Amino acid sequence: MFADKNTFKEQYLERFKEITGESFEESTVEDKYKVLASLIMKKVAIYMADTHSRLNGKLNKKRVYYFSMEFLIGKLLDMNMINLGIHDVVKEGLADLGIDIKDLENVEKDAGLGNGGLGRLAACFMDSLAYLNIPAIGMGLRYRYGLFEQKIIDGHQVELPDKWLVNGNQWEIKKPSKSEIIKFYGNVKSTMIDGRLQFIHENYEAITAVPYDIPMLDYDSSDVNYLRLWSAETVDDFDLASFNRGNYLNAVKNKASAEAITHVLYPNDSNYEGRLLRLKQQYFFVCAGLKSILRRFKANNETLDHMAEKIQIQINDTHPALIIPEMMRILMDEESLSWDYAWERVTNICAYTNHTILPEALEKWSIDIVRELLPRTYMIIEEINRQFIEVGDESTREIRARNAIIRDGQIHMANLAIIGSKSVNGVAELHTNIIINETFKELYHIFPWKFNAKTNGVSHRRFLLKSNPELTHFLDEKIGDKWKYDAERLKDLLDYIDDQATIDSLYEIKRKNKQRLADYIKKHNKIEVDIDSIFDVHVKRIHEYKRQLMNAMHIIYLYKKIKNEGMVIYPRTFIFSGKAAPGYYMAKKVIRLISLLADIVNNDPIVSQYMKVVFLENFNVSIAEIIYPAADVSEQISTASKEASGTGNMKFMMNGALTLGTLDGANVEIAERVGDDNIFIFGLRSEEVIRYYNEATYNAYEVYQSDEELKKVVNNLVDGFFADDITEFKDIYDSLIAHNDTYFVLKDFSEYIKAQKKVEETYKDKNKWFRMTLKNIAESGFFSSDRTILDYNRDIWKIKRG
Repeated sequence: MFADKNTFKEQYLERFKEITGESFEESTVEDKYKVLASLIMKKVAIYMADTHSRLNGKLNKKRVYYFSMEFLIGKLLDMNMINLGIHDVVKEGLADLGIDIKDLENVEKDAGLGNGGLGRLAACFMDSLAYLNIPAIGMGLRYRYGLFEQKIIDGHQVELPDKWLVNGNQWEIKKPSKSEIIKFYGNVKSTMIDGRLQFIHENYEAITAVPYDIPMLDYDSSDVNYLRLWSAETVDDFDLASFNRGNYLNAVKNKASAEAITHVLYPNDSNYEGRLLRLKQQYFFVCAGLKSILRRFKANNETLDHMAEKIQIQINDTHPALIIPEMMRILMDEESLSWDYAWERVTNICAYTNHTILPEALEKWSIDIVRELLPRTYMIIEEINRQFIEVGDESTREIRARNAIIRDGQIHMANLAIIGSKSVNGVAELHTNIIINETFKELYHIFPWKFNAKTNGVSHRRFLLKSNPELTHFLDEKIGDKWKYDAERLKDLLDYIDDQATIDSLYEIKRKNKQRLADYIKKHNKIEVDIDSIFDVHVKRIHEYKRQLMNAMHIIYLYKKIKNEGMVIYPRTFIFSGKAAPGYYMAKKVIRLISLLADIVNNDPIVSQYMKVVFLENFNVSIAEIIYPAADVSEQISTASKEASGTGNMKFMMNGALTLGTLDGANVEIAERVGDDNIFIFGLRSEEVIRYYNEATYNAYEVYQSDEELKKVVNNLVDGFFADDITEFKDIYDSLIAHNDTYFVLKDFSEYIKAQKKVEETYKDKNKWFRMTLKNIAESGFFSSDRTILDYNRDIWKIKRG
């Protein structure tokens, strides 16, 4: 792209004039960032056009369309420069112009397009799809305000709008000519046309879906996929008649109502309006995406006969499951195809990824809300349900009835996705076993050939190459750079496991990364932490099954031991980060608990010598890129059988943190690869947890009464330890005692304490610890999303690469 730094400087300064109309000397740092992004996008747009001209031309290539409510892509400036191979040239050229590249990188805001693991997984998949030259388009929503910006005020989570688009998004291309009309509400009329029963949607509310395309770049190549994000706009955004009558609010009412669809990710669904908005979002991007797919297909193909040879749709969790009835609607109502003809195509095109083990968390919609908002789509769901129950082997009819899509006044979206897809995959071996043997046991009995495991992965180019430059440079020197292209080559590092110089280097690299995080903590939390302490890190969405509470209880335990008994521990810094859903009361209480605990610990003159507690607000990809390389301990302590996979565990592992966790999700496969001597495993196994649930034999109160140390810690929740108001954490106390400890915090607590003590004793032996670190880094290549995508493509998509 740029032959050398002088070529870059020449083009950069020329672009400056074109974009700003000002001299370079008058510009702000924001101007400098926008011009750099514009210069890169000018080149990328050409690559993008060339790629898709080639794919849409004579090749007429099959594509995968990845539908997801979230794409947590993070910042793109640095990653795009790395992928294009221009980072160092640009950095040097900017330095000659008196610009620190970090200042420009800091101007960019994290894209507010996701929340947690689901969205980051989708972003990693887009990275790997581009790298592996598998033609792909991501389909999602362009949220104006993201999930929310999290502030911790007086220990409470406060949600503010995430104004990530306030200065625009330099990496997107608006495509108004490819807009689609989406229809809500109204009524359906049936009529005979040319001897065929046709359904006509009338009196509907029309919304315009406008696409914005974000290029997804290959690493070290000019191939480009893209992420298509749909934004809601009104068809008629201004009612002049109302305005002229003086009804100014009514004049723009339609505009506000339409745009609300893509305002925020996951509107609070604790009220009817919030649930309605969520359903609107799901249908909106499903319908728009499908229409754009059919538009492209018809432009390159004369008939619809071979759709499955050119189109593959991956449904990421159940949010896009309306794809199945909506594709049926389009094919029958708009393309005049028969039911059987359409169903054959739908069920050969769609594949579903399940991310949810908890039956109570599986998505369901009230019949009434779907029927009112999507009248024709609801009719099709009814018919899919009827045929599923009534058509088929009589021996399985009762099973089919028990697993109906529509039952108990609700539409069960996972059942819809399973019935209408050719493939159903779990995201780890354990997760897949659980959905086969527990969650969807009877549906597996009917469709055993559909179910398969695809263990998740993460982008090692994002979370190692970009996030950990010190380790990247070390790996390049030690084993060469082939690991960037094939993550399994990280295993070459095992040749140095007994090399003292290598172990010493890993120690120094970790220390530098801990200093970077310590500087961030001091700047943002005004807390000084010891980089020679154990950095014990628990960062993920705040949820009861992820058991941040158990971690906090361990801190209370240590505090009391140090304060009251004079116990001496190896210094430790406990670092938390993550968001609670706005309507999730208990998760917010846990954040409050950790925040108050931090105040107590950090301000105690004795205890603070041995440990500190930090809660980093507004966790996002950029903060994660500082945290992962700095962690010593990766807390992966979810209740066994509850975590589908997890991907944070893989990112920590890749950066040399050691896992402290239960045998849950992908922890099982991490343990298999590193061996029992290089991981800290504790707690109930998944089969034990499931047995307790099925047999209802667990008695939390007995566990509480039988363990004096545990009893003291639990009582501290309500005995005034935290505040004069002893009712502050009464609900947490009751969740453990009165409500029988749903997530087995009490049952696993003593084993967790023992595991933590083992962590401390192991860390004291630096050579042993960093040999374990090396082993984890070397074995982490399996968990690259490149491997995951190759697995999907081999077994499900079957798309020719290149």
